[in-house]
Amino acid sequence: MLRAIENLVRLGAIAAIFARHDALWPLERLGLPRIVMVPMAWFVRAFRRPGAVPPPGIRLAAALQECGPAFIKFGQALATRSDLVGNEVAEALTKLQDRLPPFPSEQAEAGIEADLGKPLDELFVTFDSVPVAAASIAQVHFATTLDADGAACEVAVKVLRPGIEEAFRRDLNLFYWLAEKAERYVPSLDRFRAVEVVRTFARIAETEMDFRLEAAAASEFRENFIDDPTVKVPAVDWQRTGQRTLTLERVIGLRIDDRAALAAAGHDVDRILRHASEHFFNQVFRDGYFHADLHPGNLFVDASGTIVAVDFGIMGRIDVETRRFLGRMLLGLLTGDYQDVAQAHFDIGFIPRDQPRDDFILAVRAIGEPIRGLPLADISLARLLGQLFATAKRFNIGIQPQLLLLQKTMMVAEGVGRTLNPNVNMWELARPLIEVWMTENMGPSAELRAVLTTTLARVRALPATLSQFEAAARDFADGGLKLHPDTLRAMAENRRRNSAIPALWVIAALLLLILLAL
Repeated sequence: MLRAIENLVRLGAIAAIFARHDALWPLERLGLPRIVMVPMAWFVRAFRRPGAVPPPGIRLAAALQECGPAFIKFGQALATRSDLVGNEVAEALTKLQDRLPPFPSEQAEAGIEADLGKPLDELFVTFDSVPVAAASIAQVHFATTLDADGAACEVAVKVLRPGIEEAFRRDLNLFYWLAEKAERYVPSLDRFRAVEVVRTFARIAETEMDFRLEAAAASEFRENFIDDPTVKVPAVDWQRTGQRTLTLERVIGLRIDDRAALAAAGHDVDRILRHASEHFFNQVFRDGYFHADLHPGNLFVDASGTIVAVDFGIMGRIDVETRRFLGRMLLGLLTGDYQDVAQAHFDIGFIPRDQPRDDFILAVRAIGEPIRGLPLADISLARLLGQLFATAKRFNIGIQPQLLLLQKTMMVAEGVGRTLNPNVNMWELARPLIEVWMTENMGPSAELRAVLTTTLARVRALPATLSQFEAAARDFADGGLKLHPDTLRAMAENRRRNSAIPALWVIAALLLLILLAL
């Protein structure tokens, strides 16, 4: 009860913020009854700011911005879920600004000392008290250290914002509470899997607020490109890195989207674009580990023309099987083999077997035919994937969140490419790598290797499978079939949901929100 009261009070304040920005429109899409929507419309009119009304995505982004760090990060996470919010809203949320006023340097210095267990002057030769960047979770200071030979090293020190964990815990508790109520009382929202969306966001937030995990991600990413002279990933200073402090080699360079500055510095912009295209392709298809926050502020070009990536709080991972599925799907769309595109979805298990195969093939054809015969330079693979994922919703296809994250990252990467040269497509530049990868992973020999690998894995797993079967048979013989406690709880939950009256709960909550906000 106390949790519900606390969340309703917080929700009232948030509802007022959303109403001021006229951003309560997502509730209209839930199909709530008129008796609920009439008070909601009055609520919006009472609080809405005067003036021109921006597009829905812009209004939603502004409301999330005002609600604070957790909502900003949640909006950025939703930007990768065009399947939930639609392409236009997702595009607006990608522009959500993650900037807050800096916190006092005294707090930053005290946080570093508490986290690393040493005085600041023992950790750094110099420490710039003025932050160079401040975001919702952390801010960055420049400093210098000494290496083993006594030479000065310039570093960037990322410090977690004080109290941010508690603020996130409070808002995550609200998110979970709302998701649980939505799944329980509004059956039409089942397909959105609201609790799972919040759980995924919580994992991302947990990773971003533990800088040891971000340091590990940077380290793995650096190893993947250690032999590539066209790409550089800053080295981690592990002796000065902890849960709340991250120290990396300092990056000095120009933003990759500043074409004028790059040209003025004497860089070959087309060469940079080619290297960026190859770099992104290798991340996704060669390594299956990609930087999922590749906006221009996280990519720089140093004096030698090397591309430098920073900020590894959000990373994506795609296994070999999914990479092959992705390649098979794109190849089928480009060559017009729509039956194989559909079969690829069935083979990997993304589409339920009860869905009409012929209807899905027809939907895929509607996506593929407009690009049939076009050169690769004229095709946006990110937009192509987005169209396919949007179509997939009609067939109850459970697309992996990592693929949705990849699609959004591809969209951002293509945008950077168009900024550098609007007449060149990044995938055309990466064509040699694409052709080699296709030959090695999609040809007959690759198919044979895949079959042999799968068969060998199943043979190795056979003894364990037989042991599990024998144990299950013994349990059945001893005590009959026993349901797992989670299954029993789910069955009870379904009974409660079916007997509940969703509209009454929603109406009561909304009326209470109005009173609290007033």
